[in-house]
Amino acid sequence: MVEGGVVKAADKTEFTECWKVTWKTPYIMRLAFSAGIGGLLFGYDTGVISGALLYIKEDFEAVGRNTFLQELIVSTCVLGAIFGAAIGGFCSDSLGRRKTILVADFLFFVGAIVMAVAPHPWIIIVGRFLVGLGVGMASMTAPLYISEASPARIRGALVSMNGLMITGGQFLAYLINLAFTRVPGTWRWMLGVAGVPALVQFVLMLSLPESPRWLYRKDRVDEARAILEKIYPAHEVENELNALKSSVEAEKADEAAIGEGMITKVMGAFKNKVVRRGLYAGITVQVAQQFVGINTVMYYAPTIVQFAGFASNSVALTLSLITSGLNAIGSLVSMCFVDRYGRRRLMIISMIGIISFLVILSVVFIEASDHAPKVSGIETAHFGTNSTCPRFLTASDASRWSCMTCLKAHCGFCSNAVSETHPGACLDSTKAIKGDCRAEKRVFFEKGCPSRFGFLAVILLGLYIISYSPGMGTVPWIVNSEIYPLRYRGVCGGIAAVSNWCSNLIVSESYLSLTEALGAGGTFFLFAGISTISLTFIYFLVPETKGLQFEEVEKLLEDGYKPRLFRGKKEKSKYRVESA
Repeated sequence: MVEGGVVKAADKTEFTECWKVTWKTPYIMRLAFSAGIGGLLFGYDTGVISGALLYIKEDFEAVGRNTFLQELIVSTCVLGAIFGAAIGGFCSDSLGRRKTILVADFLFFVGAIVMAVAPHPWIIIVGRFLVGLGVGMASMTAPLYISEASPARIRGALVSMNGLMITGGQFLAYLINLAFTRVPGTWRWMLGVAGVPALVQFVLMLSLPESPRWLYRKDRVDEARAILEKIYPAHEVENELNALKSSVEAEKADEAAIGEGMITKVMGAFKNKVVRRGLYAGITVQVAQQFVGINTVMYYAPTIVQFAGFASNSVALTLSLITSGLNAIGSLVSMCFVDRYGRRRLMIISMIGIISFLVILSVVFIEASDHAPKVSGIETAHFGTNSTCPRFLTASDASRWSCMTCLKAHCGFCSNAVSETHPGACLDSTKAIKGDCRAEKRVFFEKGCPSRFGFLAVILLGLYIISYSPGMGTVPWIVNSEIYPLRYRGVCGGIAAVSNWCSNLIVSESYLSLTEALGAGGTFFLFAGISTISLTFIYFLVPETKGLQFEEVEKLLEDGYKPRLFRGKKEKSKYRVESA
């Protein structure tokens, strides 16, 4: 459900009702689907770079040799999204929801074209920033439009489907990546295809109306009524119009009580004890969602698969498709269980699974590194001195070098012709030398080394996603829609969303640098440690909001939340029976 543009979780009954209502009134589904393409674009543009990056590194050797440049290409979209979310809020209120979506589509389309024709890595970065602006605007405006242009009894279900469109868009990105692996232009097509759904949505939105809520706020009552008449049966229109009037008037009264201006609203939120405690919980779950390392998998999945010893780009993309598919399935699982088992319990179970699989994944990568194939002087000499890794030629301990030592020297490992796990050659990492290695039916490794543990690492990545998606993947957004008093929900939700995007930026911008410094195993172990700290904060700061009225949540925060194990006898009697 949604009140004042804030999303509330849908239950099973609501999904059943959704099918009945949209079947009788297809216009509603047309509105929701057209706006939901924004979620698809959001998911596609954040997911497509994971595969495109593999081929960008091949076309631009400067990118392949510069970890910071790779991180910048990936994370600039997130940086743009931070600004896009801020701009989107202003545009959404001043221009309207529909026009803001049209602006986002324009940015998506232009950004996609700029990236597709980019002659230089920095032009790709410019395109990624433009797309990021569109992502940020769509991430908040598309659900808002759907919620305000949908019947009240099925709003939650339709907005939840927008979340499914996001994970579906990420899955589609991996499919598109895989489809273009053998097409000339590879990454240019991967990035450029995003312009197609943006153009489709732009055309569809031109024929759709503005949000009735926005129109009513602008005193365009007759236009709002005309739209409601298309959405609701005739006998319900007047009641909905009166409900809209009451809701808008209450919203304006709350805004007057808080004060005008964003700074005033933010200061007021932190001065209020109840709101401040709600923010502690809301920001905690949003930051934790990113610091478990999920977007290292979503943005760098093929690269991580290559760390596990699968050098082929197409194989890496195929295996990465599994992780993206599991993420989409997890969104459906969350819809089924979040109202049955509660938000807090689902997050705690999710975090325990995440930590467990990150630790095991760390051990697997460390073992794979320790058992990496040795570098053979004879195999290396086979390709000639001019092809040999420069640092290997001058190393005093060259006899002790392994594949991992070779890769840390920014060179490549050409596998043995008999078996990938036998000693191979340490060569300079240039296009010509890679071609010489592959011409002899050998595999050239640049990110990870041949390993018997490879498939185990991929399976663990899948289990990590299964643990993440139904809990930490979706629940933080639901908690943030329920934990703030109505009059502060907009500003607090914005603060929490910005904290999410900023955490996303930190993780995506630092991941490759961390793997260079700590190795893949060490980096996953670091995420496991941060996740353990995050779990502690969630346990002590985040209350269960399932089934509580907003007034009950406010009272809970006013008294100060304590986990069951840390409550006194008198305090236990005040709480409802809830998950630990």
